[in-house]
Amino acid sequence: MSTTSAEPVVSLSPEPTASTPPPTPPKPRTPARRRGFGARAASILPPLGVLIVLLGAWYGVSIALSASGKGFLMPMPHEMFTQGFFNPQVGSDIWIALFRTTGVALTGLAIAMVIGIGWAIAMSLARWVERSTYAYAVMLQCIPILALVPLVGFWFGYEFLARVIVCVLIALFPMVSNTLFGLQSVDKSQRELFRLQKADKWTVLTKLTLPAALPSIFVGMRTSAGLSVIGAIVGDYFFRRGEPGIGSLISNYQSRLQSAELFAAILAACLLGVAIFAFFGWLSKVAVGRWYDSTR
Repeated sequence: MSTTSAEPVVSLSPEPTASTPPPTPPKPRTPARRRGFGARAASILPPLGVLIVLLGAWYGVSIALSASGKGFLMPMPHEMFTQGFFNPQVGSDIWIALFRTTGVALTGLAIAMVIGIGWAIAMSLARWVERSTYAYAVMLQCIPILALVPLVGFWFGYEFLARVIVCVLIALFPMVSNTLFGLQSVDKSQRELFRLQKADKWTVLTKLTLPAALPSIFVGMRTSAGLSVIGAIVGDYFFRRGEPGIGSLISNYQSRLQSAELFAAILAACLLGVAIFAFFGWLSKVAVGRWYDSTR
């Protein structure tokens, strides 16, 4: 009688050995809230660090000038608020003047947008218009605005209308150049597709070129927004009749050597330009941010 020996059972699952490390567990996913906080911190911390460095350098220069008896040349940063914005009389004058300058800047910007976009559309539809008038737009940009301001005052007076005209002269060229660039940068294959469908010029303009040019148009708007604020301040600085704006206050503080008030007025003007620029940046994202890829 033969006896059968039991065969060893072979296990199909590999056993960990000394040479084979155990499998590592998957890493936990980072919560979306943490990623969002990191992205916001990465966008906020660098400019905040630069601001701290600039403030430190400002304080250092102010202390050095104060020690030499020339502290009026550059006041301490906090004096802009204690003697400027937080002073009831000075703060009231700054905000009222800033409101008037805002009205001039926005009016000039709106006129520059209408004229610039219309001019660029006309040049894109007719080559002879571009050949005849684009050189004059370049010349208008190259002429120093300070040379035109006295002429504007002689012809149009020294009040609201003259200030608006100065804003238009400064803010017009970026609207024309950026809009024309956007209208002429449409993909050639898309133009051929509309041509195959026998579309007329106005259909191509409203359905293709003008929507495709919106990113460039908004770039021109943001550029012209800052320039319109500069134009309003330049007009206020030279046209001292009528209701004074922030430029008139800057001139008055400069003549009286009120450095803290002067820096406060300059900071208010800078914040106005940044606010208008940020508004058009937000408007650009709302209008074209869903379909336009800015990284391409």
